[in-house]
Amino acid sequence: MSRISSLQSQFQSAILTLGDEFDDEIVATERLGIKRRIGIYADAYRLRLIECLQDNYSALHTMLGDDEFDRLCRSYIDTHTPHHYSVRWYGDRLAEFLAETTPYCEHPYLAELAAFEWKLMEAFDERDVAPVTVEDMAAIPPDQWPHLTFALHPSLRRLELTWNVAAMRSATDDDRDPPAPQQGDQPVPWIIWRSQLQQFYRSLAADEARMLGQAQGGDDFAALCAGLCQWNGESEVAARAAGLLKQWINDGLITRIGV
Repeated sequence: MSRISSLQSQFQSAILTLGDEFDDEIVATERLGIKRRIGIYADAYRLRLIECLQDNYSALHTMLGDDEFDRLCRSYIDTHTPHHYSVRWYGDRLAEFLAETTPYCEHPYLAELAAFEWKLMEAFDERDVAPVTVEDMAAIPPDQWPHLTFALHPSLRRLELTWNVAAMRSATDDDRDPPAPQQGDQPVPWIIWRSQLQQFYRSLAADEARMLGQAQGGDDFAALCAGLCQWNGESEVAARAAGLLKQWINDGLITRIGV
């Protein structure tokens, strides 16, 4: 290892661990001792990571408050070194950390809120693809409909929520006081996606969740209709499937129709 590489490695270790491996390379002054000088860099490093976590988890920050969120961030930083060259992606394991670490695991809505907010960030940073239009769909001959397949927008994310974390995030975005945590009777499927530069999210009925999963798996329209029979009468299935497809198109979720 070259001299400069060795110095960089020692300096990084000193910032991460606050150890003494770099002390011999630091010149103390009357105003600032060795520990204080390296401490300035260590503090700046942690403050930058805390700022990133606050940007990525605005609702979690609001729910915990400044002091508790700061304690959470410092605990997370001590156990999770950044593994990506961009700090934009720092915090990807925070939901897992909250689910496994005391005292946060005693409040399961925190991990769910973090998972929700991370998927919002993922959706926002995904590549953009132009969606199809209702006119594109209308131009397809009726006899081809049973064989149609659908490519969905790459920003689409799915998760199941038991707590009212979406309402917490919505209130935070609108500068309103977030609601108190409330747990539902059972998990509810949700989707998150981006259209243009705006994030969207909404819950799904059970039949739509099933149909969306089938569409993601490459099933054709005939198979999608068959899957809806569990919740809809035979005479209602085609209209329900067509209605959901129209909603997906209006939402910008479908980017290609395979014929």
